[in-house]
Amino acid sequence: MAGFGSGLARRLYRGEINVDFVGKQRLWYSLSAGLLLVSIAGLIINGLNLGVEFTGGSVFSFKAPTASIEQVRDTFTKQQVHQAIPQTAGDRWRVTTETLTESQGTQLQKAIATEYKLPQNQVDVDLIGASWGGQVSEKALIGLGVFMLAIILYLTMAFEWKMALAAIVALFHDLIITAGVYAWTDFEVTPATVLGFLTILGYSLYDAVVVFDMIKEVTAKLGTGSKMTYSQAANNALNHTLIRSLNTTLVAILPVAAILFIGTTLLGAGTLKDLSLALFVGMLVGTYSSLCVATPLLVTLKEREPKYQQLARRLASRGPGKEPSDAETREPVAAANGATATKRRKK
Repeated sequence: MAGFGSGLARRLYRGEINVDFVGKQRLWYSLSAGLLLVSIAGLIINGLNLGVEFTGGSVFSFKAPTASIEQVRDTFTKQQVHQAIPQTAGDRWRVTTETLTESQGTQLQKAIATEYKLPQNQVDVDLIGASWGGQVSEKALIGLGVFMLAIILYLTMAFEWKMALAAIVALFHDLIITAGVYAWTDFEVTPATVLGFLTILGYSLYDAVVVFDMIKEVTAKLGTGSKMTYSQAANNALNHTLIRSLNTTLVAILPVAAILFIGTTLLGAGTLKDLSLALFVGMLVGTYSSLCVATPLLVTLKEREPKYQQLARRLASRGPGKEPSDAETREPVAAANGATATKRRKK
């Protein structure tokens, strides 16, 4: 079984197996549309569970390993605080409440210290105003906007605007689906989550750039006399980067999965789940979108160009029995790999 798996990997790496990603674009578009609809429905019905950093409120953190959630909630209720949300992180409690005044926060701090026999300075209190939370939200949106603008400019200069458009669509695809997962699971959205979103966008962009770079090299010399259409050349290039994309995703996602499933369940590292869930979902969706969304969309845009339409018509006129052979479809990729190797030797 292991020999079969390693043999399959070698054949994928050498380009001996071609998965028809581009030809199944309707399947990928339908799957993505379904995921997007479910995600948007979650955002509309449930909304995002924004953390106190965005909405404003008060956070109390203290150590009480033997306390129960009912006991902690009752401590706050006695002080006329009725919107307390207790969470455990190891042997510490993190309780979020509505916005309190400084005097109310100090009074509650004393009550917690008395209830659990702690020095008052061991009860941490953070009072976050709604205006400060609004500033955090504004800065997060500005950061996301700047990131998107930088991506568009880079891809347009390094490749072309159609590749930039395909990559941006894939990035929004990843962002909406990841946000939808947060909406349906009711995970709290914190500044760490925003960092996770930016990280997965960068990861998705990396995957798209690797694929687009190979497609650019393979299709650079396609003309009216070529033996394959743009779709066939792009699909062949995609298959040659497939094993690289899968290996990169596997290596990157293992430590993230460890943080998400082991850290948050066994070790009680609750503060890490906000970041790790975004990374885990985003890496999976990002790999899928670079293979099954960005590339098919790019092909759809490029096949509308007159020269590629003319090439497709000429090859179609040859009839179904005269399709290019596997050796012919591998020629452009082999040439591109040879050109890349030559450039490296010259450097």
